[in-house]
Amino acid sequence: MKKAAVILLMLSVFISFYCNIYAQNSGGNIMNDKKNPFGVLEFFHWNHAWNKYKYNNTDTIKKSVALLKEAGIGIVRLDFLWSDIEPFQGKLNFSKYDDIVTILTDNGVEILGILNYSTDWASPDKKWNSPSTDNGMFINYVTEVVKRYKDKVSYWEIWNEPDSHIYWSPQDGLKQYCSLLKDSYKKIKEIAPQSIVLNGGLANGPASVNRLYDNGAKDYFDVMNIHIFDSPLIEGSSVRVLSQIRLTEKIMRRNNDSDKPIWITELGCPGVAPGIKTKDWWMGKNPSEEEQAAWLKEVYAKILKETQVERIFWAFFRDCKDHWKDGVDYLGLIRWDFSAKPAFAEYKKIISSWNNLQR
Repeated sequence: MKKAAVILLMLSVFISFYCNIYAQNSGGNIMNDKKNPFGVLEFFHWNHAWNKYKYNNTDTIKKSVALLKEAGIGIVRLDFLWSDIEPFQGKLNFSKYDDIVTILTDNGVEILGILNYSTDWASPDKKWNSPSTDNGMFINYVTEVVKRYKDKVSYWEIWNEPDSHIYWSPQDGLKQYCSLLKDSYKKIKEIAPQSIVLNGGLANGPASVNRLYDNGAKDYFDVMNIHIFDSPLIEGSSVRVLSQIRLTEKIMRRNNDSDKPIWITELGCPGVAPGIKTKDWWMGKNPSEEEQAAWLKEVYAKILKETQVERIFWAFFRDCKDHWKDGVDYLGLIRWDFSAKPAFAEYKKIISSWNNLQR
């Protein structure tokens, strides 16, 4: 009996600890919204040579989705690549995405669909990151995707990191992107008025948030979408994360747009196991798996107190295999072989604690 009592006491202390972390600001959106706010970015569409065929069949997708469910993750950020869907003009192929959407929704997982990138035949220089000069070509693709999945996908993001030369080239201060965002928003609302539209996740902080408003995009997104990466090995990392959120909120207030929620659709740092030899990621030395898990716990505890933040997506769910050829390959919560990293267990605990608060 004494042993059982001690175990029960420890369990109650554990639950109380996590509940206190996430209940300190009960007025926040995350605490009041009954929809699961915990998401991940995962590349379920990757069945190409350039990504080592990460998901080469539906069985591998189902294996990851089973682990998603085990963790309690409620939403997945998923690319709907134009080049996959319409590799040749007018020739549409949805078979891969039909499978992915069905597997996720049948398992009760929501989808944030990213409508993104270019195709050889539409790009002015035949590069995947070089948008067509004719918005109409992209809008035709948007139309077909949203019409097909409007009953299963409620959230749409227009492009990914359009403020980064890696994903949108050449850069022009978001001018062309904001034009594309406006046209895409109008078309999506015409097809599925209930859909929620996000701007493409911004990689470069408050400067890009300002440019979004400067280019007249205020009325053409429903959720402000930002990306935040930092390193637990650099002092003050969690403070910098909060600073970026609060600066974003300040800019939104200045533009009379503070009624919109903020989604962080990429948040993360690597977790590299001992013995793995890989280059350091862009923020310096690679954190260990244990350091990744500790940082996840610390930063989520802080972000969940921010009243305007509505959903948070860890980037990403499963490690990659020699794709970036540095620590970025190890941003996942699970390893390439599907085994759980310490960060997976930590995320699962956080989600379980949030679920307890909803009961």
